[in-house]
Amino acid sequence: MATRAIDFAALNDGEPPHLAAARAQAYATPLETLDLLDTDLWTGDTHWPWFERLRDESPIHYHAGGGFGPYWSVTRYADIMAVDTDHVRFSSDAHLGGITAKDMDADFILPMFIAMDPPKHDVQRKAVSPIVSPGNLAFLEQLIRERAQAIFDNLPVGETFDWVDRVSIELTTQMLATLFDFPWEDRRLLTYWSDKATADETVPGNPTKQEREAIMLECLVYFTKLWNERVNAPEPGNDLVSMLAHNPATRNMIPMEYLGNLILLIVGGNDTTRNSITGGLQFMMANPSEWAKLKANPALVDSAVSEIIRYQTPLAHMRRTALTDVEMGGKTIRKGDRVVMWYVSGNRDERAIPEPNRFWIDRPRVRQHLSFGFGIHRCVGNRLAELQLKIVWQEILKRYPEGIEIMGPPTRVASAFVKGYSSLPVRIPA
Repeated sequence: MATRAIDFAALNDGEPPHLAAARAQAYATPLETLDLLDTDLWTGDTHWPWFERLRDESPIHYHAGGGFGPYWSVTRYADIMAVDTDHVRFSSDAHLGGITAKDMDADFILPMFIAMDPPKHDVQRKAVSPIVSPGNLAFLEQLIRERAQAIFDNLPVGETFDWVDRVSIELTTQMLATLFDFPWEDRRLLTYWSDKATADETVPGNPTKQEREAIMLECLVYFTKLWNERVNAPEPGNDLVSMLAHNPATRNMIPMEYLGNLILLIVGGNDTTRNSITGGLQFMMANPSEWAKLKANPALVDSAVSEIIRYQTPLAHMRRTALTDVEMGGKTIRKGDRVVMWYVSGNRDERAIPEPNRFWIDRPRVRQHLSFGFGIHRCVGNRLAELQLKIVWQEILKRYPEGIEIMGPPTRVASAFVKGYSSLPVRIPA
């Protein structure tokens, strides 16, 4: 029997049954027991009404339990901005827990510049920032386009395939290999390390703590070889390993700090783009009026890319640790408490974003989303992520005027941090 394409076009017109059931559950659950770190909410895409309720009833919300310990949830756009831009009262320091709801393991702390406070954060971030300078982005643009074209040229027509593997992962992994000047034949190791670094060890089938640490040390061994090859070169190469090895602020890093920054750059370079490429295809094909709008006016591609990134929100949250008692929303966050900023909720906050549940490719102020964070920790590679997505959609517009059929629901990653996909079956019409 031939596989039948699923019609997702009604998603914006009426609530899907799974969300209606989730809303009933969310509003029937005692407020104090709402645990947004429950991975079932994320694999089932049923977290939306839970955030809606918290934004309305308890925007600064304390959860006393959970697998990772007690935490505060910050769910409104303005409150998230207030925390994200206040590095004086809210710390990212790895030794205080880091930037995810789960504390870094005390015996396996990975310092990285996103999990540092000024001034060390600033000098380490500056060490790698030339990779996304305007001049380097101009150089990379043609390379990204050639690779995207080659990927699309080799996709099957008229048969179902996995968009995540064939397009989203392949394009972003090729880009990562270029940024690190990583051996081409081993490039899928970068995807592997990214996935394992962010895997929730409480989810059955994911690596245990010990297994994950062993995998991370394998990554360190591989990259130490690359470091040793490049650190004594007379002129630094234009790649991330060379930049770290030759910059005075980073060339004397301890091994775990080197590994921490590698994992940051690998995950940051992988997840935002990879999952927005997948999510964007779903959103566009589920909203034929927006797809028609983009086809009629390809100049909207920049705006469409920003809307895709907002609508997807590839990293659901970032975490801070309170350095002092802080009053917010009538609640007292105590010194040492973990504070989780739910970007995925802020990006759907109707107090800040008009019609936030609508996928709207030419919405006003389309870049005013939270997906890249704000303040000193704003994503260093945001322009590169946008460039890759822009090229993907320019190539789709050229090649597939009838669109790409979504042949079934995606398989979502079991994580409350990486809001991503492990597979999406699609078909290019013959």
